[in-house]
Formats: sequence, C-alpha cells, structure tokens
Amino acid sequence: MLSEVRRVLGPGGRFVAEMGGHGNIAAIRVAFAAVLTRHGFASLGERGNYYPTAEAYSRRLERHGFTVRRILLFPRPTPLNDGGMTAWLNTFCRGALDVLPETLRTTAVEETVALLAPALRDHDGRWTADYVRLRFIATV
Repeated sequence: MLSEVRRVLGPGGRFVAEMGGHGNIAAIRVAFAAVLTRHGFASLGERGNYYPTAEAYSRRLERHGFTVRRILLFPRPTPLNDGGMTAWLNTFCRGALDVLPETLRTTAVEETVALLAPALRDHDGRWTADYVRLRFIATV
C-alpha cells in the first residue's frame, strides 16, 4: 500500500493519515481473545490487526521513500453510542464471530462484554472503547 501511495503522490507529495496504533483496543482484543480461547477458537483472536508503534511505522514509511515530518501515538478513548460494547463487538469482530458455531456467537459476545465492563463501562452504564491512534505527516 505504501509503495502505491508514494507512486501516486510523486515528488513533493504529502501523505497525512490516522490509523490504529500500538495499544489500540488492547482491553477489547485481550478479552475477546480470552473468550475465544476458552471455547477452543484461539486462532480467531488476532485476525488481520496491525497496530504499530510510532517508531515501527516511521521506519516502514522511510523504507518506502517517505520523510516523516511528524508522527504521534496517542490515546483517544471513544464513547460508544447505542448498543454499547455489544454493538461494537458485533460490528468489528464480525469476521471472527461468523466463523464460530452459531450457537456460540451470542455467548462469546456476552462473555466478552462481562469481562470488559469493569474497565470500559462507567457507573452510568456508558461504554468507552480504548482506542489508541497513530497520526502522521510524511512527504515524498
């Protein structure tokens, strides 16, 4: 992807982006992986996630011919709307949930929600996802 971005931008081009960074949804990933492991589906816990450190992504950008002008890794706790963590899991863990036997899907979500409640749900029942963002500006 970076090679293609660099090619399209050409000399003097600027690449500005934000993505999940190291530590992104750490509590959610650990809780979901623990539930999957408990039910015999450990291999579904880390499917396709890439959350690099600022240093690692800087090196990657530089290997593709970019000069990193600024890069920042920062926590961005994100309030969840209606449906809270249940809706979040059903949306963003859909790939793994679809592989589970249908009879286990609701249980996996419920158990993950129960594990996360002490850390990510406040006393009023509002959920916050533990997002960590990586934002950067790089030039060609």
